[in-house]
Amino acid sequence: MFNQVVLLLADQGVLSLKNLFVDGTKIEANANRFTFVWGKSIKNSKERIRKQLRELWSYVEKVYDQEQLLPNEPDFEAIDPAEVAKTIYTINEALKDKEIDKKVKQKLNYAKKNWPGNLKKYQKQEAILGKRNSYSKTDPDATFMQMKDDYMQNGQLKPGYNFQASTNNQFITNYTLAQTTADTTTLKDHLQEHINSYDQTPQSLTAVAGYGSKKNYTDLEEKEITAYVKYNYFHKEQRDKKHRENPFHPDNLFYNKETDTYYCPMGQAMKKVKRYESETTTGFKQQIHRYQAANCQGCPLRGSCHKAKGNRIIERNHNLIRLKKKARNLLLSEEGITHRKRRCWDVEAVIGNNKQNMGFKRFMLRGMDKVTTGIGLIAMAHNLKKFSIA
Repeated sequence: MFNQVVLLLADQGVLSLKNLFVDGTKIEANANRFTFVWGKSIKNSKERIRKQLRELWSYVEKVYDQEQLLPNEPDFEAIDPAEVAKTIYTINEALKDKEIDKKVKQKLNYAKKNWPGNLKKYQKQEAILGKRNSYSKTDPDATFMQMKDDYMQNGQLKPGYNFQASTNNQFITNYTLAQTTADTTTLKDHLQEHINSYDQTPQSLTAVAGYGSKKNYTDLEEKEITAYVKYNYFHKEQRDKKHRENPFHPDNLFYNKETDTYYCPMGQAMKKVKRYESETTTGFKQQIHRYQAANCQGCPLRGSCHKAKGNRIIERNHNLIRLKKKARNLLLSEEGITHRKRRCWDVEAVIGNNKQNMGFKRFMLRGMDKVTTGIGLIAMAHNLKKFSIA
């Protein structure tokens, strides 16, 4: 229904699906703020069980110190209910007819009674978490996110969803909900949702630096979408003369593409010594090239150039450098400046209107399916209201 309304508005000529302005905001879930599960806490608890099992086995080794028939060492790496129960049984059997410390016996009894059950609980919680680092017990689809609620901009961790919106002429053209806190990881799926919904690819997309990553630039380039998307330090490059004219910054070193060599301010060649593949937390792979100077000893500029003990080393991602240069040229073009100015009053105004004027700061329902329906109704109502008063 939302897509049909957008297509109707496009036919009326009040919006275009060719030029998108994207931004995101976090909206609080209808969930208890104090019933949470943290992935890091589960990891620490499992590691603590592994550590205590090893300590118990060390005690077994001390008991059998003067004997030759030490039982086979259990597997301490597989921290799952069955293996941990098996390990506890092995330790119990090894100490069955021995005089053991009272505290060790109490720990073994506690481990036998609690650890297998706790690990079953951790398995269920990890299945709910997926790739997230937290969730709320009252709405397992909600992730704890940093919210800026008060006038002092003090962030508070609350369960919520990351609402992503595309707009044109202050009409919402597409919306998605993400369970991740970073906007960077949401753009590809959000854009694909737009393409699937309208069976067409936009001509341009404008977004803030939170969306500027190699993965996003690559995806936009493959889809042949003009990307007016900022990257980190874009504004610093333009405003900070010291940063821009720093002769020692890797971006400002002379690079000979034919010989694949960088040159330091003293004219010394920095040849490539290694190439390796790096993988981001989202699984995106990128090629990293490492360059090293031959001899920095005695160089009069060394103190200003680098602080390393040996010869200077720099690492470069050539494809990312190319993509950033392309983005910079687009952003600084006349068309790019126009799109950047428009983004401020296009998509940000829509989000501000719905959160501040319409009071939509918290979902009424729980679960991804229901909150997606809820935000869809809000988005459709926004479009119809704006059209009615236009």
